[in-house]
Amino acid sequence: MKRLLYFTNALLFILIVSVNVFGQDGEAIFKSKCSACHILGKDGTGPNLKGVKQKWTDAGEGDLLSEWVKNSTALIAGGKSTMANTIKTYSPMEMPAQDVTPADVDAILTFVDGYVETAAPAATETATAGSTTTTPEVTYLPNYKENLTKFYWLLVAVVILLIGIFIMSSSIMNLTKSNYFQNKLAEKKDKEKSSSSINTTLIAIIGMFGLMALNNHSLALSFMTPGEAKEDSPWLLVETSDLYFLAVINLVLLGVIFYLKNMFKNLMNLVKTEQEKAKAEEPVVLKKLNHVLTDVVPIEQEHKILMDHEYDGIQELDNNLPPWWVWMFFATIVFAVVYLFNYHILKTGDLQYQAYDKEIKQADAQVKAYLEANAMNVDETTVTLMTDAAELEKGKALFETNCVTCHNPKGEGNIGPNLTDKNWIYGFDIKDVFKTVKTGTPNGMPEHGTKFNPIQIQQVASFVLSLPEAKGKAPQGEIIEK
Repeated sequence: MKRLLYFTNALLFILIVSVNVFGQDGEAIFKSKCSACHILGKDGTGPNLKGVKQKWTDAGEGDLLSEWVKNSTALIAGGKSTMANTIKTYSPMEMPAQDVTPADVDAILTFVDGYVETAAPAATETATAGSTTTTPEVTYLPNYKENLTKFYWLLVAVVILLIGIFIMSSSIMNLTKSNYFQNKLAEKKDKEKSSSSINTTLIAIIGMFGLMALNNHSLALSFMTPGEAKEDSPWLLVETSDLYFLAVINLVLLGVIFYLKNMFKNLMNLVKTEQEKAKAEEPVVLKKLNHVLTDVVPIEQEHKILMDHEYDGIQELDNNLPPWWVWMFFATIVFAVVYLFNYHILKTGDLQYQAYDKEIKQADAQVKAYLEANAMNVDETTVTLMTDAAELEKGKALFETNCVTCHNPKGEGNIGPNLTDKNWIYGFDIKDVFKTVKTGTPNGMPEHGTKFNPIQIQQVASFVLSLPEAKGKAPQGEIIEK
């Protein structure tokens, strides 16, 4: 009964930790509900969300922030929020109502407040006669298919190790409760101590994994959000950091198994007779190997290396350093000399910055070859209008998953302008539309150059220009197609 109680308490602890860690994923909610209008770290169609929670709290309206996100129009009409009336002047476009809970809003704003913008590498510009061509920036992502396969294998290993831990812990429990063990220790008082030690160890193991989950922010379970899905994409995005975390868990579990094995061996040694211990002695080869590696003095000869000083009944042995440690120390000295000659004296090897420059040049060449091989060397100056039905269908699929939030399914306009009338803000030519989709606009149109490859931008731009006229948002812009 006590054993069941220990495991129940430990599992409840893990459950509480799991709820705290995985209950709200602010990044996933932001991507699915907010990223179309809000840009991390700066203003877009919607204002910069970083610090918004603190601003509303300082204004004494922190409890109204969730109402603002759920239905900004109703909060403005109610007239009970000063912050709402201030924010409405940011843009003439109203924020659409969102189906979120207060916990969702808190998770979103926590994620945004903790976001740190990383400097994007500058695009390579090549000057030509009368024009400047910008090489499209290529973002390298992990091989998610390969990572998912490794994730499965590591997960299987975790399950196998957990089963092994359960079997070994059960065996230890059964041994300590057996009549054989109890009879052997009848004259000793270690039984209670051994059982409690095992229970404490198991609880510590389970609690340790709870703490590891609490401190893990990589969150392997990242599902594809609208607009991220591509053909043959895995259903689960596993980052490399998640694999490292799972590998550490496997190593820890393996260490636990060795610990339990050693505990079982020690318990058996408590009840073994001297004759049984003599039969179970290590083979001669292993004893010699152990002596070579550790240079340990046998117990019966320890009096020869016993030092004179004593403290509180404790004396010290004058053991030699383990040979393996000494060999490793000398190896580091040899390595340091070889390193010095290789990189600084003879200079036969590249230092880090030299190796980095070479790798960058090699990567640039590979990117250029890849773009040319896949016919993706398309930019604002070379793009052409696509009319093939298959290409337009691909553009439609991209539009439906990335653009309908702001422009509606038929392109009639919502937060963004109507894409089907004759009025254009930034130009109606395929080159103008390509550039708008790729780089975004100051009025809040987010850039898609890091999200789509050049061919995909060409496809969605061509689809936009093929849309039939639809009644919707009032015309915007002064450029009128003739």
